[in-house]
Amino acid sequence: MASIPEPVPMPEPRPQGTDPKRLFLGYLDYYRSVVTAKVDGMTDEELRGSRLPSGWTPLELLTHLVHMEQRWLRWGFAAEAVEAPWGDSQGSSGGRWTVDSGTSLEMLLTRLHDGGARTHEIVEAAELTDVAAIGGRFAAGTTPPSLLWILFHVLQEYARHAGHIDIARELIDGSVGE
Repeated sequence: MASIPEPVPMPEPRPQGTDPKRLFLGYLDYYRSVVTAKVDGMTDEELRGSRLPSGWTPLELLTHLVHMEQRWLRWGFAAEAVEAPWGDSQGSSGGRWTVDSGTSLEMLLTRLHDGGARTHEIVEAAELTDVAAIGGRFAAGTTPPSLLWILFHVLQEYARHAGHIDIARELIDGSVGE
């Protein structure tokens, strides 16, 4: 099990040459770090409570990010068997985010960063033009997306939800983002 890394300094990652894989992986690491920093120091009550009309909680959002990344990279691109790919949303793609009462912040952060390490392995072993394997998320007869498409999608999910958790944190204790 990987340890939870210290948050990356808030300035965006510096360009790492012209390798698009390095850029994607750098930004994904950055956003994982931003989300980690935003939930750091929240009480269990703050993590499990909501101040938003939609009702989602910081732990539910974190659970969503953990499952979202595994759905797209492990189950989706690599067609690996994963337990409960829709475990963040009551078993369906359109379900409301949920988190089990026995799930802790530390457990979710470990899963988030372990998932990031697996993403690195998958991306480094493939080409951006490679198409997702059949057998996991994508059934025979479908048109699976490329790794490039998947990485764009996962990156925009992280960026959007990092903004959401930033707003939730500001509503909780006044802490603001960059």
